[in-house]
Amino acid sequence: MAKEVKTNAMRILDKNKIPYELLSYECDEFIDGLHTAEKTGAPVEQSFKTLVAQGKSKAYYVFVVPIAEEVDLKLAAKVAGEKSIEMIHVKDITAVTGYVRGGCTPIGMKKQFPTFIQESAQKYDQIYVSGGRIGYTLKLSPQDLAGLVHAVFADFIVK
Repeated sequence: MAKEVKTNAMRILDKNKIPYELLSYECDEFIDGLHTAEKTGAPVEQSFKTLVAQGKSKAYYVFVVPIAEEVDLKLAAKVAGEKSIEMIHVKDITAVTGYVRGGCTPIGMKKQFPTFIQESAQKYDQIYVSGGRIGYTLKLSPQDLAGLVHAVFADFIVK
Protein backbone atom coordinates (compact mmCIF):
# COMPACT_ATOMS: atom_id res chain seq x y z
CA MET A 1 0.00 0.00 0.00
CA ALA A 2 1.47 3.35 -1.02
CA LYS A 3 2.00 5.93 1.68
CA GLU A 4 -0.69 8.58 1.58
CA VAL A 5 0.47 11.91 0.27
CA LYS A 6 -0.08 14.82 2.65
CA THR A 7 -1.73 17.80 1.02
CA ASN A 8 -0.98 21.36 2.01
CA ALA A 9 -4.35 21.43 3.82
CA MET A 10 -3.42 18.33 5.84
CA ARG A 11 -0.01 19.77 6.75
CA ILE A 12 -1.67 22.98 7.98
CA LEU A 13 -4.16 20.99 10.08
CA ASP A 14 -1.31 18.91 11.54
CA LYS A 15 0.77 22.01 12.30
CA ASN A 16 -2.20 23.58 14.12
CA LYS A 17 -2.93 20.29 15.95
CA ILE A 18 -6.46 20.19 14.55
CA PRO A 19 -7.90 16.67 14.50
CA TYR A 20 -9.26 15.42 11.18
CA GLU A 21 -9.96 12.20 9.39
CA LEU A 22 -8.93 11.59 5.78
CA LEU A 23 -11.30 9.75 3.48
CA SER A 24 -9.76 8.89 0.14
CA TYR A 25 -11.42 7.56 -2.96
CA GLU A 26 -10.36 6.53 -6.44
CA CYS A 27 -10.95 9.26 -8.95
CA ASP A 28 -8.93 10.50 -11.92
CA GLU A 29 -10.91 13.63 -12.74
CA PHE A 30 -13.37 16.10 -11.29
CA ILE A 31 -16.64 14.72 -9.94
CA ASP A 32 -19.23 16.78 -8.14
CA GLY A 33 -19.78 16.77 -4.41
CA LEU A 34 -22.77 14.44 -4.51
CA HIS A 35 -20.72 11.76 -6.25
CA THR A 36 -17.83 12.36 -3.84
CA ALA A 37 -20.14 11.83 -0.85
CA GLU A 38 -21.46 8.68 -2.48
CA LYS A 39 -17.90 7.34 -2.97
CA THR A 40 -16.78 8.15 0.60
CA GLY A 41 -20.04 7.31 2.36
CA ALA A 42 -20.15 10.82 3.85
CA PRO A 43 -23.66 12.06 4.69
CA VAL A 44 -24.79 14.49 1.96
CA GLU A 45 -26.12 17.05 4.45
CA GLN A 46 -22.72 17.17 6.21
CA SER A 47 -20.71 17.41 2.98
CA PHE A 48 -19.61 20.85 1.83
CA LYS A 49 -18.07 22.24 -1.35
CA THR A 50 -15.71 25.21 -1.55
CA LEU A 51 -16.67 27.92 -4.02
CA VAL A 52 -14.79 31.11 -4.83
CA ALA A 53 -16.43 34.36 -5.88
CA GLN A 54 -15.22 37.79 -6.84
CA GLY A 55 -16.89 40.98 -5.69
CA LYS A 56 -17.44 44.20 -7.60
CA SER A 57 -14.35 45.51 -5.74
CA LYS A 58 -12.33 42.69 -7.43
CA ALA A 59 -11.70 41.07 -4.02
CA TYR A 60 -12.08 37.28 -3.76
CA TYR A 61 -14.30 35.47 -1.26
CA VAL A 62 -14.58 31.82 -0.28
CA PHE A 63 -17.94 30.17 0.40
CA VAL A 64 -18.20 26.75 2.04
CA VAL A 65 -21.58 25.46 0.93
CA PRO A 66 -23.57 22.25 1.46
CA ILE A 67 -22.99 20.15 -1.69
CA ALA A 68 -26.68 19.98 -2.60
CA GLU A 69 -27.17 23.76 -2.27
CA GLU A 70 -26.38 26.83 -4.37
CA VAL A 71 -25.04 30.23 -3.35
CA ASP A 72 -27.57 33.08 -3.47
CA LEU A 73 -25.40 35.78 -5.05
CA LYS A 74 -27.38 38.62 -3.46
CA LEU A 75 -27.05 37.12 0.03
CA ALA A 76 -23.37 36.32 -0.61
CA ALA A 77 -22.70 39.92 -1.65
CA LYS A 78 -24.43 41.14 1.50
CA VAL A 79 -22.39 38.91 3.87
CA ALA A 80 -19.20 39.88 2.02
CA GLY A 81 -20.06 43.58 2.19
CA GLU A 82 -20.03 43.90 -1.61
CA LYS A 83 -22.45 45.61 -3.98
CA SER A 84 -22.48 42.48 -6.15
CA ILE A 85 -20.60 39.22 -6.40
CA GLU A 86 -20.14 36.48 -9.00
CA MET A 87 -18.57 33.05 -9.03
CA ILE A 88 -15.12 32.95 -10.63
CA HIS A 89 -14.73 31.03 -13.87
CA VAL A 90 -13.64 27.38 -13.53
CA LYS A 91 -10.48 28.08 -15.55
CA ASP A 92 -9.40 30.66 -12.90
CA ILE A 93 -9.68 28.37 -9.85
CA THR A 94 -6.07 27.17 -9.86
CA ALA A 95 -4.60 30.63 -10.52
CA VAL A 96 -6.61 32.17 -7.66
CA THR A 97 -6.54 29.38 -5.06
CA GLY A 98 -3.63 27.09 -5.94
CA TYR A 99 -6.06 24.15 -6.03
CA VAL A 100 -7.71 22.33 -8.93
CA ARG A 101 -11.44 22.07 -9.48
CA GLY A 102 -12.71 19.22 -7.34
CA GLY A 103 -9.78 19.55 -4.96
CA CYS A 104 -10.41 23.09 -3.76
CA THR A 105 -10.50 23.48 0.03
CA PRO A 106 -10.69 26.62 2.17
CA ILE A 107 -7.51 25.49 3.99
CA GLY A 108 -4.18 26.70 2.62
CA MET A 109 -5.17 28.65 -0.48
CA LYS A 110 -2.48 30.84 -2.08
CA LYS A 111 -3.88 33.74 -0.04
CA GLN A 112 -6.21 33.83 2.93
CA PHE A 113 -9.43 35.21 1.47
CA PRO A 114 -12.44 36.23 3.56
CA THR A 115 -14.26 32.94 4.13
CA PHE A 116 -17.90 32.22 4.92
CA ILE A 117 -19.30 28.87 6.01
CA GLN A 118 -23.01 28.21 5.57
CA GLU A 119 -24.48 28.48 9.07
CA SER A 120 -26.11 25.03 8.85
CA ALA A 121 -22.61 23.53 9.33
CA GLN A 122 -22.84 24.50 13.01
CA LYS A 123 -25.53 21.84 13.52
CA TYR A 124 -22.93 19.10 13.08
CA ASP A 125 -20.01 17.92 15.18
CA GLN A 126 -18.15 17.04 11.97
CA ILE A 127 -18.40 18.19 8.35
CA TYR A 128 -16.69 16.97 5.19
CA VAL A 129 -14.69 19.25 2.89
CA SER A 130 -12.20 18.65 0.10
CA GLY A 131 -8.76 17.59 1.24
CA GLY A 132 -6.85 19.71 -1.24
CA ARG A 133 -6.69 17.28 -4.13
CA ILE A 134 -9.11 15.17 -6.12
CA GLY A 135 -9.71 11.92 -4.26
CA TYR A 136 -9.23 13.36 -0.75
CA THR A 137 -11.99 14.42 1.64
CA LEU A 138 -11.39 15.72 5.17
CA LYS A 139 -13.76 15.16 8.08
CA LEU A 140 -13.35 17.81 10.78
CA SER A 141 -15.18 20.06 13.21
CA PRO A 142 -16.83 23.08 11.56
CA GLN A 143 -15.67 25.21 14.53
CA ASP A 144 -12.06 24.06 14.03
CA LEU A 145 -12.31 24.84 10.32
CA ALA A 146 -13.81 28.28 10.97
CA GLY A 147 -11.13 29.11 13.54
CA LEU A 148 -8.32 27.99 11.26
CA VAL A 149 -9.42 29.97 8.19
CA HIS A 150 -10.94 32.87 10.16
CA ALA A 151 -14.34 32.12 8.68
CA VAL A 152 -17.69 33.59 9.60
CA PHE A 153 -20.82 31.44 9.75
CA ALA A 154 -23.55 33.08 7.67
CA ASP A 155 -26.62 32.27 5.60
CA PHE A 156 -26.05 32.68 1.87
CA ILE A 157 -27.76 29.77 0.09
CA VAL A 158 -30.71 29.82 -2.30
CA LYS A 159 -33.96 29.18 -0.42
